[in-house]
Amino acid sequence: MDLYNFNPETVLSFMLTLFRISLVVFLLPYFGGEAIPRTVKAALCVVLTLGLWPYLAFEGSYLPQHPFQIAVWLFGELMLGLVLGLTVRFLIASIQTGGQIIGFQMGFAMVNVVDPITGVSEAVTAHFLYMTSMLTFLALNGHLYLLRGLTQSFELVPPGALFISPELVTQIIYLSGQIFVLAVKIAAPIITAVFLVNLGLALISRAAPQMNVLLLGFPLKIAIGFLFLGMVFEIMSIYVAEFINTLGAGFYNLLRAGTVGLQ
Repeated sequence: MDLYNFNPETVLSFMLTLFRISLVVFLLPYFGGEAIPRTVKAALCVVLTLGLWPYLAFEGSYLPQHPFQIAVWLFGELMLGLVLGLTVRFLIASIQTGGQIIGFQMGFAMVNVVDPITGVSEAVTAHFLYMTSMLTFLALNGHLYLLRGLTQSFELVPPGALFISPELVTQIIYLSGQIFVLAVKIAAPIITAVFLVNLGLALISRAAPQMNVLLLGFPLKIAIGFLFLGMVFEIMSIYVAEFINTLGAGFYNLLRAGTVGLQ
């Protein structure tokens, strides 16, 4: 057997597929988190490449020859990973924002923890809702939809051919605008409950000024907040399920908008 008898086109095709999967997977949530060792992520990229390459592969002729063209190609692949990753990170950001609002209403504004995945200090309620939503996302096979979006990119986006078109920017701005809307929807039960508690305490303070309303209100708001937090889990699971059901179509629309110049 001649070990040096190989087709360069085959090697370049494998490299193109590996680069696409590596840049996208390292930027996708749940796959490219900071808590996952790089060796594990690299092994995952190699395994996914070996599994997808016989079925979804680019031709070796797509690889540019000029160094500047290679840099532009890598930038396009990086933008593809960012676009796919932002779609899911908007959901995570909305849940964390809702958790921040809940923590502020319950009096937990100063009770912060460090997220081991992102390294950002956040309210304990925001981190708790984030971990719960992540488990819900994985239980509903959301990670499989992420891989499906990755496979769709092979069909819709040639190597380095993602354009920052006005349609793509419009869709991303729309998704980013839904962060606060979804956060308020998640935190609405606790906001309403705590508002009624504050209103009742205000009436009590007017009727009986000798009562220490501040001392009574702090544990009462925490108890009411935890009571209504169970409702938030149900509401959040509904929104996560709806998001997963529309994730495939959302990836497809984003990829089509990013390749409008090629159509």
